[in-house]
Amino acid sequence: MTDTEIKISIRSLYKIFGDDPLPALQHVKDGLSKSDLLELHDHVLGLNDINVDVPAGKTTVIMGLSGSGKSTLIRHLNRLIEPTAGEVWVNDENILDYSESQLRELRKHMMSMVFQKFALLPHRTVLQNAGLAPSVAGQNERQYADEARKWLDRVGLQGQGEQYPHQMSGGMQQRVGIARALTSNSDIMLMDEAFSALDPLIRTDMQGLLIELQAELQKTIVFITHDLDEALKLADHLVILKDGSVIQQGEPQHILLNPAAPYIEDFVSDINRARVLRVRSVMTKTADSAGERAGEIDHDDTLESVIALSEGDTSRSYLVMKDGKSIGVLDMRKLVRALVPVEQSGDAESARLGG
Repeated sequence: MTDTEIKISIRSLYKIFGDDPLPALQHVKDGLSKSDLLELHDHVLGLNDINVDVPAGKTTVIMGLSGSGKSTLIRHLNRLIEPTAGEVWVNDENILDYSESQLRELRKHMMSMVFQKFALLPHRTVLQNAGLAPSVAGQNERQYADEARKWLDRVGLQGQGEQYPHQMSGGMQQRVGIARALTSNSDIMLMDEAFSALDPLIRTDMQGLLIELQAELQKTIVFITHDLDEALKLADHLVILKDGSVIQQGEPQHILLNPAAPYIEDFVSDINRARVLRVRSVMTKTADSAGERAGEIDHDDTLESVIALSEGDTSRSYLVMKDGKSIGVLDMRKLVRALVPVEQSGDAESARLGG
């Protein structure tokens, strides 16, 4: 991400829950584990030396199992939770130095948040919920109605503005939550398990809506999930947590192809790699377009689509295109090798060699 503008920079962030966190922090810095900290000192390690750069205009997904620290981390970005140590830089300002008034401005104008449980106000109409941010800023309904209605229409809730939350399904309520975040016109959207409470089909629909909106608006989104399929679908930058620590982060395709730890290997072992991996991740980069090719494919096509195109013929190779220019070649044999997880691929190679 060296050529990408960084919107949020998290540096050496720690969070210890307990009555006396500073001595406990020193134990953690000296190498004490999360479980030992709890057993020996009755303190809970929430975050352990987190260092993450969030690129502007992209979707950063933070994922991990329950208790990994992902929801704790996102709540540090708008200081709903205060850290034990560390820094959180937003637009080159350390928000841990902010006063209460500066924090209010940050939350009103720079960051919006979409919650898992929707957090709609039951006594307000859908339009009034969508217009919450401008309402808090002092605008009346007549002033913010057009903007709120625009985003309600954009998320598929045309004509629903006079409804109340209890009259809507869970998926519709979450759409109101997204419209509310968009009406605030903030650069940064924090989404904490925003789709986890939804039924699978509605959840898939909401993921598609978010991808569509992001392609158009290019907000800086920090999205929390415990679901790897969702993470791989949404993420430009993926951060995987375990026990409050970052185990691996980077471009999702790279993590899938190069898991850095057994924990990550376990996470990705059951993924349908053909459906997730893109041509750009497994092609051979070359400006040489010479040679006999079976056709042209786009750098962002899934391997699943290329398999269908090739009709399973592993002798074929394709010219990879991006914006009308050739950038590489994909050999079907290399594609097939990419479908085998790293550990299994190594086992297969050992077996072939008699190891």
